[in-house]
Amino acid sequence: MTASQPAAATDTAKPKLAFRPLPVPQVDVRGFWGDRVDAVAAKTAGILYDRCVEARMLEQIDPDRPSPGVVIPFHSPSPDEADAQGAEFTGSTVTTQMFWDSDWGKTIETAAYSLYRRRNPELEKKIDAVIDMYGKLQQPDGYLSSWYQRIQPGLRWTNLRDCHELYCAGHLIEGAVAYYQATGKRKLLDIMCRYADHIASMFGPEPGKRKGYCGHEEIELALVKLARATGEKKYMELAKYFIDQRGQQPHYFDEEARARGADPKAYHFKTYEYNQSHKPVREQDKVVGHAVRAMYLFSGMADIATEYGDDSLRAALDRLWDDLTTKSLYVTGGIGPSAHNEGFTSDYDLPNETAYAETCASVGLVFWASRMLGMGPNARYADMMERSLYNGSISGLSLDGSLFFYENPLESRGGHHRWKWHRCPCCPPNIGRMVASIGSYFYGLADDALAVHLYGDSTARFEIAGRPVSLVQTSSYPWDGAVAIEIEAATPTAFTLHLRVPAWCRNAALKVNGKMVDLDTATSDGYAAIRREWQKGDRVELDLEMSMSRFFANPEVRQDIGRVALARGPLIYCVEETDNGGGLHRIALPREARLEAHAEPNLLGGIVTLSAVGSRAGTENWGRDLYRAEPPATQETKLKAVPYFAWDNRDPGEMLVWLREG
Repeated sequence: MTASQPAAATDTAKPKLAFRPLPVPQVDVRGFWGDRVDAVAAKTAGILYDRCVEARMLEQIDPDRPSPGVVIPFHSPSPDEADAQGAEFTGSTVTTQMFWDSDWGKTIETAAYSLYRRRNPELEKKIDAVIDMYGKLQQPDGYLSSWYQRIQPGLRWTNLRDCHELYCAGHLIEGAVAYYQATGKRKLLDIMCRYADHIASMFGPEPGKRKGYCGHEEIELALVKLARATGEKKYMELAKYFIDQRGQQPHYFDEEARARGADPKAYHFKTYEYNQSHKPVREQDKVVGHAVRAMYLFSGMADIATEYGDDSLRAALDRLWDDLTTKSLYVTGGIGPSAHNEGFTSDYDLPNETAYAETCASVGLVFWASRMLGMGPNARYADMMERSLYNGSISGLSLDGSLFFYENPLESRGGHHRWKWHRCPCCPPNIGRMVASIGSYFYGLADDALAVHLYGDSTARFEIAGRPVSLVQTSSYPWDGAVAIEIEAATPTAFTLHLRVPAWCRNAALKVNGKMVDLDTATSDGYAAIRREWQKGDRVELDLEMSMSRFFANPEVRQDIGRVALARGPLIYCVEETDNGGGLHRIALPREARLEAHAEPNLLGGIVTLSAVGSRAGTENWGRDLYRAEPPATQETKLKAVPYFAWDNRDPGEMLVWLREG
């Protein structure tokens, strides 16, 4: 087994047509995503490490230093709490958080994929030192938690509901797998295997083991990654156990609370819907609670459904998917409107200016959608993965990779801006690791098939029936829909190539070696399937019309009645004050207004803008009256829209996604 070729979990029963993502080292990305990976490698990865150090996270994991100071409450901070401490971390107040191990795990993962992209001996040396600290911290039985070893010793496994113990383990496991795949170094992988072995000895259906699971899901999908990387079936079985056990009665969190002398009803969040443990997972049909936790749970469920061919899990996931995408999804792919629970409220509650739409939640939706594709190519999942990728998630990272959004509203009066760091710093390393590993979302590999989920300049290397094959994509996507794919195979190799035809595309054409393919006949579930013996030099051309669209919300979404959102291809657009002046709420776009697209290579790193002629309600002659019997005068105005992901990268000002129609 090599660092770039993880093993399959031994004896794991999985459907023959299960698709797995290609490991990051097997995909090279260029173009649009290449620029973003380069920004993460050049800036973000180092910034994440530096900010962790500034927050004094090293002190919590280094057993040779005194334990750090002030313990903060277990719950995630509200925006008001975060603002009270300042968005910019100064290091003047020493607080410690129970989830810092998870921040290190995601930082290590981001650094790993960045090191694969771009050599950085200084950063690698720093990460190696962090790994050494975890090695020294690990206890003889394999247990590893800086919080419970350094801050609250003697209380391990006493509060899974609130204290992120397994969640932190999960992120460290993912960091370990990434660091091994990208660098070939397995020290952290060995450390985390010992910890996973310890966890497996503590939890499970066997007599004498705990029947618990984490209040913040994450360990489930991490164990799947570990199983795939090491070939150890027990890690897959443990992931499945955590999925199966969630929400079973008697409720573990009630029993756990009573065991530590607490009242189970004295729960900060009042309901187990908050952490999706209110019902066994196969009985759930409503997306509820904390948005990030929900996405991580559903991601783990999808992995297990794929690995075990579990139709009961697939049925539950489809119900949950339908609920989310028809009642609780922002047009940007953002999710979770409420800051109160960092999650879901009621159906069709999608406020724009106060939208929470946490970056981590959109990243989690990308995780879930990509894992649903493990059960086979289906554009309903890939289209949503693309929507969230290009809009609600990468909006959380500035174009230069140095600043971050925690919340991603769809409207701003000019006061919402990216920050350097955050008191609850989960989002920066989450968007960093996702962008750095973007190549793994492009393709899915089965026994005799390759699915192309995302388009853009890239090269994929894989094996079919033991034969090496390379696939080279050339495209200016998402600015242009022309995609050329060349196959490089040392020997003729038979397999099926699945190509996604996005739902936003009104007209598409497909050619293989210059010959037209009937898309109607070839397409199923939004993917065109081409089965042939591929030879070196074979060329596939897919032409996707970059349609410009107006989106209208379900009339139940009261905030968007009489309003319209603009899109081109996979991108959602917004208007900014810097292009259109202030008072964006006074702009209206007539239904008959013609949309035009303009390539602007010198704007925001090179984008395509949209323009149209609309109207603006004037205030010049209104005077001091608050109300009048006549409407305000309007004048013609030309509006300019930019991709939502790129907003707040220029002069500060207002922003609006949903325009008035009129």
